[in-house]
Amino acid sequence: MNKSGGMLLEAERQQILYEWNRTQAEYPKDVCIHELFEAQVKRTPETTAVVFGGEKISYDELNRRANRRAHYLRKMGVKPEKRVGICTERSAEMVVALLAVLKAGAAYVPLDPDYPEERLQYMVKDSEPVIVLTQRNTADLMRRVGNGTGVVELDGEGESCEGEAETNPERASVGLTPEHLAYVIYTSGSTGVPKGVMLEHRNAVNLICWAHQAFSDDVLARTLFSTSLNFDLAVYECFVPLTSGGSIHVVANALDLAGAEMDLTLVNTVPSVMKTLLEEKTVLEEKTVLEEKTLPPGLKAVNVAGEPLKRELVERIFASTGVKQVCNLYGPTETTTYSTMSLLTIEEKRTPPIGRPIGNTRVYVLSKDLQLCPVGVPGQLYIASCNTIPGYV
Repeated sequence: MNKSGGMLLEAERQQILYEWNRTQAEYPKDVCIHELFEAQVKRTPETTAVVFGGEKISYDELNRRANRRAHYLRKMGVKPEKRVGICTERSAEMVVALLAVLKAGAAYVPLDPDYPEERLQYMVKDSEPVIVLTQRNTADLMRRVGNGTGVVELDGEGESCEGEAETNPERASVGLTPEHLAYVIYTSGSTGVPKGVMLEHRNAVNLICWAHQAFSDDVLARTLFSTSLNFDLAVYECFVPLTSGGSIHVVANALDLAGAEMDLTLVNTVPSVMKTLLEEKTVLEEKTVLEEKTLPPGLKAVNVAGEPLKRELVERIFASTGVKQVCNLYGPTETTTYSTMSLLTIEEKRTPPIGRPIGNTRVYVLSKDLQLCPVGVPGQLYIASCNTIPGYV
């Protein structure tokens, strides 16, 4: 008898411990995030990488711009284990900044300019960035909350970096390894005080390589990049397409998609936003009428995460769009964006589950006294890496 009150047979125990958690998958343990991008640049240099408004940037151009910025940052003393803040409006230059910080060897710290100044001030003080990358429109904000931290305006006249080298910065020259920090994302924290979650390159590389197996190149071909950098979904939206030959379409908000003529194959968002995208409230003669909205006709998949997903919304997505794939994803920031995934079908009528563990991830439901719960018995979800147990098979 399990202490949780349910009978756990040996066969069920083996199934929970091993069969459902046999997720080991190979991924390159000796590369960093930006090196996956650089490898893609070699494969598809002329392919469009970033779309922002009327601007289109190829892989080669994006890489050269990021390299110039990275060499400039290194001259400013940026190196591994140092943090660089990024406080910009959503733009193609924001993507350049992300890659540049990683190429320079540092970890980026997203500082969403729409956040309250008190929160930003706390995040800057806590993360202690060596500098903060801004734009003209956000520079004054950072000077107010930056605790004296240096500010570099990406669109400033003296900061174009046109004279810097366009070659990929050598990783070895600064001792950068996959075990170094890649980014620090501040969550709300269980106490309401922002908590910085620190992730290494190898964590994100595992996520990226799993995603390449879980989602086809056709699905990743034209991905909406609408998530604030301060949410870890942005890591998926940005780096998974840019390491598979796809393009990212940068917008300020996912709601900008409604009524817009955008050629997309993948949208990632939270259920509440997806619900809003699919309907528009119109008041006619004092009556509220829900008008169905259509998403881009070329859309192949919708990924939802971050909130409980209702079956009604899944059915509406299938009915209102031409998508063939709806995925429910779950995971705290600490486990690198996603921990579980469920591929949903139109035939299922049950409440959408959070699914099974993704590559190199284990999940268990345990009782209060940390005993395995039998199937159907409620408990707490525990998440671990397959790599935390030597020789685990």
